[in-house]
Amino acid sequence: MSESTDPAVPADRTGPAEKIAAGYAFTGPALDLGALLWDGGCLPDRQIRIPLSMLNRHGLVAGATGTGKTKTLQLIAEQLSANGVPVFLADVKGDVSGISTPGTAGPRIDERAREVAQKWEPAGYPAEFYSLGGIGPGIPVRSTVTSFGPVLMSKVLQLNQTQEQSLGLIFHYADTKGLELIDLKDLRAVVAFLVSDQGKPELKGIGGLSTVTAGVILRSLTAFEQQGAAEFFGEPEFDTGEFLRTAPDGRGLVSVLELPAVQDKPQLFSTFLMWLLADLYNDLPEVGDLEQPKLVFFFDEAHLLFSGTSKAFLTSVTQTVRLIRSKGVGVFFVTQTPKDVPADVLAQLGNRVQHALRAFTPDDAKALKATAKTFPNSPYDLEELLTGLGTGEAVVTVLSENGAPTPVAATRLRAPQSLMGPVEPAALDRAVKSSLLWSRYAEPVDRESAYEKISAEQAAAEAQAEAAAAAAEAEKQAKEAAKAARSAPKPDPSLAEQVVGSGLFRSLARSIGTQLGREISRSIFGTARKRR
Repeated sequence: MSESTDPAVPADRTGPAEKIAAGYAFTGPALDLGALLWDGGCLPDRQIRIPLSMLNRHGLVAGATGTGKTKTLQLIAEQLSANGVPVFLADVKGDVSGISTPGTAGPRIDERAREVAQKWEPAGYPAEFYSLGGIGPGIPVRSTVTSFGPVLMSKVLQLNQTQEQSLGLIFHYADTKGLELIDLKDLRAVVAFLVSDQGKPELKGIGGLSTVTAGVILRSLTAFEQQGAAEFFGEPEFDTGEFLRTAPDGRGLVSVLELPAVQDKPQLFSTFLMWLLADLYNDLPEVGDLEQPKLVFFFDEAHLLFSGTSKAFLTSVTQTVRLIRSKGVGVFFVTQTPKDVPADVLAQLGNRVQHALRAFTPDDAKALKATAKTFPNSPYDLEELLTGLGTGEAVVTVLSENGAPTPVAATRLRAPQSLMGPVEPAALDRAVKSSLLWSRYAEPVDRESAYEKISAEQAAAEAQAEAAAAAAEAEKQAKEAAKAARSAPKPDPSLAEQVVGSGLFRSLARSIGTQLGREISRSIFGTARKRR
C-alpha cells in the first residue's frame, strides 16, 4: 500500500469502504487506531477502532522488523491509560520509556495527523519502570523459585520432559517438607541433598531421583547462575498486583519492564514474562465480562516464549491465556508473524493488527500465505496488501461489541502523543528512585530457607557422626590397652623382692613393727624414750 495522502476518493470507490467502515461504528467507548485505506487512498472520515470492552479478548500485533509494531503498542497503551485502564509493556529494545514524556511536534507528525483526522497534542502518561532482578534501570522484579514453579524453571534450564518431571518431584518434596525455595542456591541444595546418602531414602516412596538426572539439573543450574540469573530469584518477591494501579488523576498506570540489559537472555525474560502473567492469573478473582479490562498485558517478542517448549509448558500457557480473560486481563502477543504463535493460542486472539510482511525468501513467501489465510474473507488481495503496507500502516480486524469479527480493514495508524523513543537515562533514573515502590523492592533479603536448613542439618549430622566416631575410637583404644595389659608377661622378682618375700624377713618385720609402734605411740602422747 503506497503512502498516498490524497483524501479525495471518488464516490464510486467508497462502496466497499462504507461497508468496512460500518463494521467499526461502535456505540460504546473505543480506542481509535486510525483511518481506513482503500484503493490507494486514505479516508480520514472512516475511522478504525477497537471496542474497549473487547480488549480482554486478547490480540496479536505482528509485522516485520521496522514496520511500526512498537509505535502501535504505544498508541494503544496511551489510549488505555487515558481511559483508566492499567497497562503492562515489555520494553525489549529500550524505546518505550518515552511514553512517560510528551512527544515533540514535527512535520511528519503533523502530516500523519492530517491524513487520519487526528487532533494531535503532546502528552505524557503516568508510568512505573521495572527491571528483572535490578539488572538495568528500574524497580527490581524478583520471583521466588517456589513461585516460579517447576514447569517455568524447566523452560529456562532447557530440560527435557523426563528431567522436567524429576524437577517437579523435587519441588513436591520441598513443599511437603517445608523447605522454602527462595533462590537458586536453595534449589541446588535440595537437589544435592536428595542424591546424597542421607537424602536418597526420602524419595524412594514416590519414585526416587536418579543421580544422572540430578547431575544434569545441577549443571544446568550452575550454567544458569553463571549467566547472572541468580539476581532474578529471591525476596522481596514482586507483587504483580502493583500492575493494576491507577494514577491519582484516574488514568491507568503504564508499567514498563525495561529489558535492554538482559535482551541477550531471551529464554529467561520471555519465561519471566509468562510468570508475571501466570501470577496474575493465580491471584485475581473471577469477574466475567467487564465494561473495560482491569489490565492489558503486552507480551513482546512472543516467538521466544514458544521456542523449544515442552508439551506441559504449552498446555499451561494455553490454559492461562484462555482463562485469564474472565479475570479481566487482556493479553496481546507481539511478534513477527502469526506462525510464531501456536495454533491453540492464536485461536484465542480476537483482535489483530498485522503490519507489513516481507517475502524475500521461500520461507517468507510461505509465511505470507499462511498469514493471509488467518484473516476473514475480505475484498482486499491480502498477500499483495501485506507486502505493500508502509511504515505505520496495518491490516486490522477486531471483535465488535457483540463479539463478532469486524471486516478486514487496511489502516493508516495514528501517531502516539508521547515521545517516540527512550527518555534520557538521568530522567529514567529519577523516575525510578522517586517511586514509592523503590524502597519496598530495591534491597534483596536473604532469610532462612532450604539452603540454610539443609546446611544446618548436615552440619549437625556431621558433628554427631564425628562425636560418635571419636567415642568409638576411644572405646577401641581402651579395649586394646586392657587386652595388652592382660597378655603382658610378668618380670622375674628382683633380689630385694626375693628378700622381702622371704619368711625370715616377714617375721623380723613383725617384731620391728611392734617395737616401732610402741615408740611412735609414746612419742605421740608426749613421753620420750630414754637414751642409754
